[in-house]
Amino acid sequence: MSILTVNKLTKSFGGLTAVSNVNMEINEGELLGLIGPNGAGKTTLFNLLTGVYVPTSGIINLNTDGKAVTLNGLKPYSICKKGVARTFQNIRLFKDLTVLDNVRIAMHKNIKYGLIPSFFHLPSYKKEEARLIEKSMELLKILNLEDKKDELARNLPYGEQRHLEIARALATDPVLLLLDEPAAGMNPNETAQLTELIGWIREKFKLTILLIEHDMSLVMNICERIYVLDYGMVIANGTPDEIKINQRVIEAYLGEDLNNAGD
Repeated sequence: MSILTVNKLTKSFGGLTAVSNVNMEINEGELLGLIGPNGAGKTTLFNLLTGVYVPTSGIINLNTDGKAVTLNGLKPYSICKKGVARTFQNIRLFKDLTVLDNVRIAMHKNIKYGLIPSFFHLPSYKKEEARLIEKSMELLKILNLEDKKDELARNLPYGEQRHLEIARALATDPVLLLLDEPAAGMNPNETAQLTELIGWIREKFKLTILLIEHDMSLVMNICERIYVLDYGMVIANGTPDEIKINQRVIEAYLGEDLNNAGD
């Protein structure tokens, strides 16, 4: 069953069309890749799916619990409440908050106490806060950040900041996780560890994952299916083996040899 369907999605900025008539279908439980040259419209597409941009035209439907919900026009926080979480190409943490608080703050949509219990620190408030801290620590442990819980986010090494951003996204209890270049700035060893982590997270949390990435080795090794964008349009859709030999894809990458990617 498809969890997200995109039909003729278009976004124009003045005279520039960044995304043009994109059709996409993401199946439940799938790990899907989205690749393309710089400026192809990948992050713009992510911004449309998460409410940062409003589509010029087209439809985005999220299908959960047997119900289709149109995401067009919803604010990012509303889309997050529907079960769509994301990370960013340029890390966007609350850098002056602790590692633990970065994760806790993402759980606000699941808080079960109201204003009065929080103001007077009633037992219901204390019980709920204890639950949120426990859940936050579980996520930090999964991402190997448990020992860094009291450090400011800005003081983490780059790779751990990436992990913290993923932990914060997971804290929203998503059904669909969008990862925007999670391996950017990582060395080969860190990228290999991230590849294992993404696959493990998908299984652990029963997630559907859409991944933007320039590291072809990561994409080809982990993604079950790949969409390719060029100049805002989908030029190919298929398995990694099909994408490697697609002539239009190879031309879009200016002759880059995709046949060796993932070896």
